[in-house]
Parts: sequence; structure tokens; C-alpha cells
Amino acid sequence: MTDPQQTATEQTSATQASATPSPGPSVPEQTVADHAVLEPPAEPAAQQNVRRYVNQGPGATQSLLMVIVFTIFVITFIVQAFQIPSGSMENTLLIGDFLLVDKLHFAGTGGLQHPVLPYRGIQRGDIIVFYYPVDPSQYLVKRVIGLPGDHVRLQDKVVYVNGTPLQESYAIHTGQNYDGYRDNFPLQTDRTGNIDRHWRSESPLHVDHGELVVPAEAYFVLGDNREQSADSRYWGFVPRRNVVGRPLLIYLSVNETPEPGTSNDSSDKLFHSGQMLTHLLQQARWGRTFHLVR
Repeated sequence: MTDPQQTATEQTSATQASATPSPGPSVPEQTVADHAVLEPPAEPAAQQNVRRYVNQGPGATQSLLMVIVFTIFVITFIVQAFQIPSGSMENTLLIGDFLLVDKLHFAGTGGLQHPVLPYRGIQRGDIIVFYYPVDPSQYLVKRVIGLPGDHVRLQDKVVYVNGTPLQESYAIHTGQNYDGYRDNFPLQTDRTGNIDRHWRSESPLHVDHGELVVPAEAYFVLGDNREQSADSRYWGFVPRRNVVGRPLLIYLSVNETPEPGTSNDSSDKLFHSGQMLTHLLQQARWGRTFHLVR
């Protein structure tokens, strides 16, 4: 007679044996290598740096935002960069001078004095950067000659303010031709054809006994290169609200005047970065670098 317990044990062993997979044939190493997953290409170094910076968490993001906010604050309220495109302020400012303009110095409206901040009113002889009254989208740079209430005139190219001739060591005269309107301002005859039409009709209203009277909250400005400057003689006064600041520092100066016998083709010629750097190094006027503007 068959033992039931023995029969159950044999059936269980058979079931376990049939459930256990039999070992398959061994896979050669070469076959495994052929099916390996390829590694993704390495990220560029710059992208890795950005990813690493972002992965540093909220602290790094806050630092980056602080740098951006500080930069915007400086550009908006403290300094702004400009390049001199013309020779109207020679020899004080030359074509190719790159300026940092101090926007804080004259920020006190109406010459407000402050014990801590470096505010002060605009003075005669100051160089100012301002929005061009005829086209406020443009910036101009000139020297202040007449303050509110001053009586200004030019006689044979000499500037008189309140009846006294100015001592102007900064002014130069490069024009040989005589221009009655330009050199003996304010004459009421337009001999140049370059006068703004609004100023042509407005200027006689400010003339008293042959002198131009500067109105309140406005300034009369001239370029240092007197015969090569389109200034208050041609378009009028600079409103106080148009003043942006004063040139503080020449941080770079590049000689953009072509050598005698050569042509200046830089306007339509592109340089790659290496050529541009070489060009700047060759043309830089190092003696004007970090030169304070007076």
C-alpha cells in the first residue's frame, strides 16, 4: 500500500523542480560588450557651470539677482557709458573717447545741497551730458557758459558773460572763415542756414540790448571747438530737466582718425574678435585712459 504522506512529498518536490529554471548557456563577454548602453556626450564646460550654479539652490539665485539689481541701479542712477562721436568738444574730448558719466553729481534738483550725498548745482564751466532739446532721443555733451539770469554774447569769437570776457583756456578755434552769426552772437540775421526753426523765432524774445538773457531753469552751452560745434547758438537753451550728468572719466580712448594717405573703411568692414582686439590695442590712446574730464 502506498503511503499518502510520501506521495505528497514526492509531488511537492516534482513541482519545485519544474518551477526552477534550468541554467541557460553562458553568454560570451564579447556579446555583453556589444549590447552595452552608450554614454551621453559630455556637456560643454559653460553649460556645466550654469547647471552647477543653478543646482546650488536659492542662495545662488538670490546672489545672481542681487548682482543684476545692483548693475541696473548703477546704470540707472550712478554712472552711464558713452562714446564721443564728433569733434565739437576738442581738445577736451576727442572722437573715440569712451566716457563714464556721473549721473549723481547734479541729481539734486535746483542745486539742492546735501550733507552726505555729493549733490551740487551746475556751475559755469561745467561739462554736461544732456538730452538734445530738439530730439530728446539723442544725447549731447557741451560746456555750460550761461547760467539762469546771465547775459551772454560773443564778439569776434570772444565770449562775454554779464559784460566780462571769459578766460577760456579750453576753447579752440579751428575755423578760418568769418561767420557773423556764429562769431558775433546774437545777431538776428541767419547767415548759416543751420538754425533750428523754433529757435529762429524764439531767440529774439530773449535778447536784451544785444545780449542773450538765459531764462530760469535753463543753461546756455557751447562746444569747446567753437567753429565746429552745433550748440545753443543754433538750437537754444538746455532745460534743467534735460541734464543727465557730467563726464567723469575717460576709461578708454581709441584713435579713429585715419592716417594720412589711408582710407577709413572700418564703417563697413567686420572684424572677428581677435582682429578687433588687435585693432583696439594698436589704436588705443593709452595716455587718455582713466583720464579725469575737466
